[in-house]
Amino acid sequence: MNGTIGTIPFVICVIVAFLVGAVIAFFLGIEYRKKAAEAALGSAEEEAKRMLSDAIKAAETKKKEAIIEAKDEIYKLKQDNEKEMKERRSEVTRLERRIQQKEESVDKKIDNLEKKEEALQAKLKDADQKLSEAEQVKAHQFDMLEKISGFTTEQAKNYLLDNLEGELTHEKAVKINQFEAQLKDEADQRAKEIIASAIGRCSADYVAEVTVSVVPLPNDEMKGRIIGREGRNIRTLETLTGVDLIIDDTPEAITLSSHDAVKREIARVSLERLIQDGRIHPARIEETVEKARREIESKIKQDGERAVLECGIHAMHPELIRLLGRMRYRSSYGQNVLGHSIEVSQLAGIMAAELGVDEALARRAGLIHDIGKSMTHEIEGSHVQIGVDLARKYKESPEVIHAIEAHHNDVEPRTIVACLVQAADAISAARPGARRENLENYIKRLEKLEEIANSFEGVEKSYAIQAGREIRIMLKPDVVSDDQMTIVAREIVKKIEDELDYPGQIKVNCVRENRVIEYAK
Repeated sequence: MNGTIGTIPFVICVIVAFLVGAVIAFFLGIEYRKKAAEAALGSAEEEAKRMLSDAIKAAETKKKEAIIEAKDEIYKLKQDNEKEMKERRSEVTRLERRIQQKEESVDKKIDNLEKKEEALQAKLKDADQKLSEAEQVKAHQFDMLEKISGFTTEQAKNYLLDNLEGELTHEKAVKINQFEAQLKDEADQRAKEIIASAIGRCSADYVAEVTVSVVPLPNDEMKGRIIGREGRNIRTLETLTGVDLIIDDTPEAITLSSHDAVKREIARVSLERLIQDGRIHPARIEETVEKARREIESKIKQDGERAVLECGIHAMHPELIRLLGRMRYRSSYGQNVLGHSIEVSQLAGIMAAELGVDEALARRAGLIHDIGKSMTHEIEGSHVQIGVDLARKYKESPEVIHAIEAHHNDVEPRTIVACLVQAADAISAARPGARRENLENYIKRLEKLEEIANSFEGVEKSYAIQAGREIRIMLKPDVVSDDQMTIVAREIVKKIEDELDYPGQIKVNCVRENRVIEYAK
């Protein structure tokens, strides 16, 4: 117990001593840290002062360097400006010197021009004076000439022009006669023309075509059956064939009207078969028309093959043969086109054989020269251009194509074959009776022919003869001289060619004669 009580004060003392020591140590630490902090603060202030001093020194240095560089740059710019100004002053001085020189040159030229103008004015004045003198001399000479010749100026001019016109007319007539004499001297050429003219006298069948066909009926009752209930039969027939059926008061007959002969033939054959069969209704009509169309197409092909065989032509395209057959149903002024083409082929072949030209080529070109007429209803354009296009399409030779193109003078003939086809075509078309034309048009053409001839000065009378193939012109002998007669004939021919359409050719026959009549009493 006593021992425990003695230990407690000792512990308390130790604790008090520890606390006192701790307090003392705390205050000593605080003092130490304060001194250390003051020492560090003083060192930092010194370092900051030093850094500030270094920065101020560096800034001063940079400032001085920048000022020096700016002064150098200003000096350099100043030198460049002075140099540029010096160069510009030099250029301005040079330009001023050039302008001054040009002004001096212009002044000199102006002076020269003024001098030349003065000289020119003087010359013009002198020229006017001399021209006036020349006019006076000319007038004096004219007066002298009028006194010597007894003609006024106008009379002398007319006299010279009349003499010149007479001389020119004489020279023209002489030249024309010389050319004609030269042509007559070419015996071979003239012989060829004689052969062609002789062939033109060949005979051939005359053909007349119309645009209607008449189908006979067994009785008038058949008309009603053809018309059908409410006209259905006749409408079906017209629709399928493209032909107009005319049923009028003509007893026991029906007229078929169409400009297309192929369609008209199909309609005729169909109608005849329907009448013969007796069964007439739309279905039967359609069947019969189709059969007739096939038969006509077959006949067209046969006609084409027969024409090719008749003309002795080989290796022709089948489509061209078919188109040739179609021409059996085409006419021109009443002349069957296929018959005309066969005739042209034969004539051209005969003339080619006589002249030593390729006969086969001439026959071929003559046969298909009007091939375009088989398509003129379906294609726009002239039959010549259509024919040329067809020949090119089916690979005909260039000579044949040119002959087709030139047979109506659409282009100038360049080969003998083209000339032969042209001549054969004219012979076949122009022979008497080959073609017919409307009577009114025929009369008008003859009147126009005489009117053209009568429009020329010096023509007394004119007569169209030989069905318009010749015009005989009576000339006034006191107006038209022998030399002028040739010129008048040429001019009439040219006007006829320009103003008149006609088949073949027209002969212009001019007659000039003097008659003296006396009576013995």
